[in-house]
Amino acid sequence: MLAVIGAAIAPGIAILSYFYLRDNLEPEPISLVIRSFLFGVLLVFPVMVLQYIMQTEWNWQNEIFASIFQSAVVEEFFKWMVIYFTVYKHVEFDEPYDGIVYAVAVSLGFATLENLFYLVINGVDIAFWRALLPVSSHALFGVWMGYYLGKAKFSGSTVLELRRLWTSLCLPILLHALYNSIFLTTRYWFWFIVPFMLLLWWQGLKKVQRAHDFGSKTLTSRPQ
Repeated sequence: MLAVIGAAIAPGIAILSYFYLRDNLEPEPISLVIRSFLFGVLLVFPVMVLQYIMQTEWNWQNEIFASIFQSAVVEEFFKWMVIYFTVYKHVEFDEPYDGIVYAVAVSLGFATLENLFYLVINGVDIAFWRALLPVSSHALFGVWMGYYLGKAKFSGSTVLELRRLWTSLCLPILLHALYNSIFLTTRYWFWFIVPFMLLLWWQGLKKVQRAHDFGSKTLTSRPQ
């Protein structure tokens, strides 16, 4: 059991550490990052309950609908809500890259507990693929979400802020839905998911660099 727990937790901690250590401007309090991670862990339970109600009580059994709405929309919406109401207006959210740190923390908290449930049921044989695909994808959806949350907070315009907040919710939902659709639409999913994940990582790391660049300008323009 310890091996299962270790295999389930390690990928999330490793990826979160990577993005946290990339924050070389004003690193966030580790206690706040851990709190965000734990909020993501706790988020699994209401999401699971809602998905169960959709499938059993509301009889939403269609596979494509389930993968897009019950998974992509519900999961990304709840993650977005947690981030917005717990850290978006927090005093420590003081530069654009912070959005990425907190969004990745919440996303990986969610992915880690979800990963633990999968490994308990299916065994550690799938641990490598779980780390490479579902856990990493949740983190990368978090990068996109956090990037636009960071840009929204420092927009300087209410209209622009609202537009970027909307983008921070819709883009992760779209990416999550595309990710799920790859596994549903073809048996040759491997040949599609590899370039999709490489594209996510490439664009995600570009978002990290842009957030840093934007953050440097934000900090420089502050009154001393």
